[in-house]
Amino acid sequence: MLQHATFPDHEAMSRHAADWLVDRMRQVPEALLCLAAGSTPTRTYHLLAERHAAEPGLFSRLRILKLDEWGGLAMDDPATCERYLRETLVDALNLGDRYVGFDSNPADPEAECGRVADWLARNGPIDTCVLGLGVNGHVGFNEPGPALHPHAHVARLSEASLGHAMLGQAQGRPTYGLTLGMADLLHARNVLLLVSGTAKREPLRQLLEGPIRTEFPASLLALHRDVRLFSDAAAR
Repeated sequence: MLQHATFPDHEAMSRHAADWLVDRMRQVPEALLCLAAGSTPTRTYHLLAERHAAEPGLFSRLRILKLDEWGGLAMDDPATCERYLRETLVDALNLGDRYVGFDSNPADPEAECGRVADWLARNGPIDTCVLGLGVNGHVGFNEPGPALHPHAHVARLSEASLGHAMLGQAQGRPTYGLTLGMADLLHARNVLLLVSGTAKREPLRQLLEGPIRTEFPASLLALHRDVRLFSDAAAR
């Protein structure tokens, strides 16, 4: 079930999202958060980093799992989700081995997906997924198609994904994606979906009004019992 709230601007949305996540951490100190990269959640993550500086004990048992990664880029490439998450939040929280994610350039991508899937099977389920909404309805690298993968897998990237703004600073070009699957996301205890900006108006409309279909993967989130959808006015 999608519980939708609209905020006047990106800042207000981000502050509400950060407060909501802090409340979740107070309830479940050892929570496992699954985090997406991208411009939409950046301010939320910065606010969490600020909260850590003021109240580090709140984050002392928190765990973070990276949602997805560009495959074929070096881990220190400026465009990787690894670099993004470390610079925006992970390093500020001093998580150490409480942070887990896909290697962006593994020798065996399938084996890398198996490693992450095994870790999640031992340490999950996810408490909260923080997701964005792709312009074509993708979540993570769960791309539109006739069928979707349930668990961690190697994804063929759509043109929409390859046009993502993150890749504007890439030193190479990704050749595939690594991502958790839709079943992993739907098994999370709750989902926080953040949607911001005029470019997301049409996908947000489809999410709110359209049918559930694999050609628009985000629509499957309507099957989840607890999805908080926060959008700003520009996306409406």
